[in-house]
Amino acid sequence: MTASASQSAWFDYPLTVQPHHTDYAGVVWHGAYLTWMEEARVVALQSAGVEFSDLVNLGCDLPVIHLSLSYRQSLKLGDRARVRTRLDRVEKVRFLWTQNITPLDSDLCFVAGQVTLVAVDRNHRRILRRFPPQMQTAIAYLTHPAC
Repeated sequence: MTASASQSAWFDYPLTVQPHHTDYAGVVWHGAYLTWMEEARVVALQSAGVEFSDLVNLGCDLPVIHLSLSYRQSLKLGDRARVRTRLDRVEKVRFLWTQNITPLDSDLCFVAGQVTLVAVDRNHRRILRRFPPQMQTAIAYLTHPAC
């Protein structure tokens, strides 16, 4: 199953920088961006009808196998932003996501990221070649959103 990025819609996950996201200078710690990106992917899947806890109960996990980030501008304490998340395509067993952290009101990019996940059978620690039905439905929803 493969879908092109031009067909995929952005899912926006809003956030506000809290004190625990920052260092003593009030600048966001680099690891907070990764946490926000994961939260955005989980919520995007929820919007497509897949609860991550249901996947876990089915014995499916989605570990990150590749991550590429470009830090362009820091966020600071109190800033409001969004994680723009898009499932660009699925290549065999790989889920390729694009995620950009931007201000709420513009496309200026603070952090640009590419994340690749793979579905794994938690019990046997093997790649899943066939996704659970609810995951197949979510993939179709996220890569071919209704107009």
